[in-house]
Amino acid sequence: MNQYQTVMADLKAKGIHSILTQFCDLHGVAKGKLVPLGALQEWVEYGAGFAGPSIWGTGLGRFGARSEYYGRVQIDSLRPLPFMPGVAHAVCDGYAGGQPLETCSRQLLKAQLGRLRARGMTLWVGIEPEFFLLKQNVHGQWCSADEQDQLDKPSYDLKAIYRNRDFLDDMRQTLTQLGFDLQQMDHEDARGQYEINYKFDEALAAADRFMLFKMTAHVLAERHGSVFSCMPKPFADAPGSGLHFHMSLTDADGNAVFHAPDDALLLSEHAYQFTAGLLHHADALSALCAPTVNSFKRLACSESASGTTWAPVWKTYGDNNRTCLVRSVAGRLEWRLPDPSCNVYVAIAATLAAGLDGMDHQLEAPPACHEDLYERFSAGDLMPDRLPRDLGQALGALSRNNVLKDALGSEFCAQFLALKRHEWDDYCQSVSSWEFARYAQAF
Repeated sequence: MNQYQTVMADLKAKGIHSILTQFCDLHGVAKGKLVPLGALQEWVEYGAGFAGPSIWGTGLGRFGARSEYYGRVQIDSLRPLPFMPGVAHAVCDGYAGGQPLETCSRQLLKAQLGRLRARGMTLWVGIEPEFFLLKQNVHGQWCSADEQDQLDKPSYDLKAIYRNRDFLDDMRQTLTQLGFDLQQMDHEDARGQYEINYKFDEALAAADRFMLFKMTAHVLAERHGSVFSCMPKPFADAPGSGLHFHMSLTDADGNAVFHAPDDALLLSEHAYQFTAGLLHHADALSALCAPTVNSFKRLACSESASGTTWAPVWKTYGDNNRTCLVRSVAGRLEWRLPDPSCNVYVAIAATLAAGLDGMDHQLEAPPACHEDLYERFSAGDLMPDRLPRDLGQALGALSRNNVLKDALGSEFCAQFLALKRHEWDDYCQSVSSWEFARYAQAF
């Protein structure tokens, strides 16, 4: 038997009859279709076809050879979906006209990782998903799905974990069946907010795994009567959700590139240069790692009912310092800018491009921060430079950043900027309830 026959025989023995061919659009939202298992070779070598203009951000036209988006199945990614009996999940790469599609975010990340492989290095990423479980009340207002989740400081609340044990255990069982190496589940610092951690992986596999995590969480939350939300900041008086990347590099021999045992922060020269690249390009990275209007409600010096906020507002780094944009931890770097509304492939690709630029140009990192920046801010002291305050400023920074635009490609950046500028314009032209409350009777 050839490779395809062997894989099909194995899947058929597990009761599989169809493949869910999944890719993601520019916004990082999973898309796809069901196709029969029997045509596996076609799906791998040519791809499942989709109308290109029907997908956000492809830039494909309505006619011609490059009007069709083909998602080519990555055969090693095939795995049965516990919540869809008879169906196997497959990650797809985007193609058009027989060539890798420049606007496919997974192809984008693969290109950046290719640059890294040429240097004999591998990027490892541990992704920490934070999310909310929400519902709409009888008045149509969004609120925590758990009505009893009302503590001002709800971090690690065991009562909430017990009340939501059915969802959490469903997640545990399903993710384990899907091959996740789970590490912890906890209630985070906002009402209805949770975090589920699992083991790090090579960067591309980590991004694929996060997409599968989101798909699983959406299905299981609905099963338990709630909505799995990646909205960064649902509640104004509570902390928002981040999607922190724990990053490390290894060389061709498997040695840790960022780790230096004799350094005060356990960081090597390459790690400091990589950090300097992140800080130097942080404004433009904000558009890609925190890509929604709501993202910048999280990235603000806001008050929290819990008395704590973890938002990385200022462009600094420090040893185990959660008030900084980059936190060093035991010789690795935690990049705290991304939130779960990002396209994870793009966010990792852009982050890597910025870090490599720091290494290539031997950028010098500023002194490390050894204080609580929020306490410094409250004292009225002079602060480090801060991130853009809104999506409009972040998009402007990206449009001026030739390093990232060259790394990600002009076609992708053109699509991204066009869609996100439209989103920003829509927001700027909308009228909120806050405005009515403040102005309707004021003058």
